[in-house]
Parts: sequence; structure tokens; C-alpha cells
Amino acid sequence: MNNVSVITMFFLSGFNETISHRFVLFFLSLLCYCIICLLNASLIVTIILDTNLHESMYILLCVFCMNALYGTTGFYPRFLCDLLSDVHVISYYGCLIQTQLIYSFACGELSILVLMAYDRYVAICQPLKYHSIMSKQRVIRFACFSWFTTFCIVAVNTFLTSRLKLCSPYISRLFCVNWSIVQLACFPAQTTISAIVANITLSIYFLHGVFIVWSYMYIIQTCVKSIENRAKFMQTCVPHLVSLFTFVVAMLLDIINMRLGSKELPQTLQNFVAIEFLVIPPIMNPLIYGFKLNKIRKRIYSVVISKTK
Repeated sequence: MNNVSVITMFFLSGFNETISHRFVLFFLSLLCYCIICLLNASLIVTIILDTNLHESMYILLCVFCMNALYGTTGFYPRFLCDLLSDVHVISYYGCLIQTQLIYSFACGELSILVLMAYDRYVAICQPLKYHSIMSKQRVIRFACFSWFTTFCIVAVNTFLTSRLKLCSPYISRLFCVNWSIVQLACFPAQTTISAIVANITLSIYFLHGVFIVWSYMYIIQTCVKSIENRAKFMQTCVPHLVSLFTFVVAMLLDIINMRLGSKELPQTLQNFVAIEFLVIPPIMNPLIYGFKLNKIRKRIYSVVISKTK
């Protein structure tokens, strides 16, 4: 019980395997973060400045990129500092804030993907009602509501974690997450409520995935009957499916590693699995949408050509 009151800092032991290559990792991570910021910011600015792109699909894509910047900013600056530091510690409240930022980014990503799936469902399956259902104002309200709801759901989990009495300051990861903190609880009985709420949260976002699958079942069924809809599907739905697949695989690997992962796995492999969803989707998504969606591709090409003249 004496250990409870003295834990004001956490030691991130996941950095132990990075010491010998920390300068190389720092350069690669900085490069990765710069690319993420450049790609996502470019799409955001392009969509905001071009009034022809003020349609529901592009507004949701803009929100998608904003969420990527929000989540990666909650990870990379701290991660880069830790790579250059000899002591890898984070304050108790700093750890909770990082948990809130990264989890709300991840859950927010899935919420936005749900809205994008619904947008494509209405566009392809109910085209006559599309502009009345997915008006600009309504899409913005949907996006704000889904992100705010996500933030609150994650905040409840973070709050319950903050009430636990902890008996160890060592987190075997590169950054803070709820599950790693919960595992440090002095008494397993304390974690019952946290575990229940965490499982409810997982169920909510599992249902998000079910809704996306249901939407695309109807979309594919409709597209089979029409060549025009098939072309629309290939242009606007394929990027969404690739984004969904990339993100879900990255998140599942991390969840499986956290909940069922073996301590015998090399720490380097565990570290890669842990940060995969903060590296691959934020880079791939703007590239996929930027090259696949005609309006954005043409707009970017016109800007590049005008700058080179």
C-alpha cells in the first residue's frame, strides 16, 4: 500500500531496445511525422480553399485528415523527445493525457469511417435523396457530434483508469495506453468497472464495423446492377475500403498484442505493432484519396503546375 502514493511518474521500458539506434530512429520518426503533416495538411488546405470540394465526401475527408494530425501530434513530439533522452519517463497526468489523445484519435478514426460509409451508401443506393440527406451543414454536425461523442466515451475510460491505485511505475510500451495502466493496479478487484466499461467501448466500436460491412453489402448489391454505379464504386469506395482495412488490421494487431501478446516476443516487434496505426494509416490515407479522387487529384496537379511555371 505504501507504493500507491509515490507513483507520480511512469517509466516507459519499451524504449530500452531503441538506445543503440536512437539517432537513426529519431531521424526516421521525424521524417515520418513531417510527411504525415505535409500530406494531411495539403489535403485539408486544398479542400478548404476550393469551393468545388465543399461536398459531403470531401468535408468528411478533411475531418479524417484533421483527426490524423490530432492523433499523431499526441504521439510524435513526445516520442521524438524520448528518443533523444537518456531517461524515458512521463508524468502521471501526462500519461493520462496521452492516453486520452491517442485513444480518441483511434476511436474517432473509426467513427469518421462510419460516416464515410453512410455517405457512400446514400450516394449510390439513394442518389435522389443524397443532397437533402447529406447537406454540408448536416455533415459538419454529424462529424462534430461523432467526434465529441468519441472523446467523451474515451474520457470516461481515462477517468476510471485515473481512480485506480497503482503499485508499479513501469509501462512496457513506447507510450501510454489504458490497458497498460490498468495492469499496474494493486488489486484486480479494482479494475472490474474499468474492464466492463472498456468492453462496452470495444462493443460500440465493433458495432461501427458491423455498420460499415452492412453498408457495403447494400452498396455492392446496388453496384452489380449498374455500370455507372460500378464506376462510382471503384472511384470513391475503394479508397475508403483500403483505409478501413489498413486501420482495422493495424488496430487489431495492437489490441491482440496488448491483450494476448506473449512477453517472449522481441520488444522491437512489440514496439512496431504498437505504433503501426500511428504510422501507416496517417501516411497512406491522404495518398490514396489524393491519387484516387479525380477532383482532388486535378486540383493538386493544377496547383503544382502553376507553381512550376
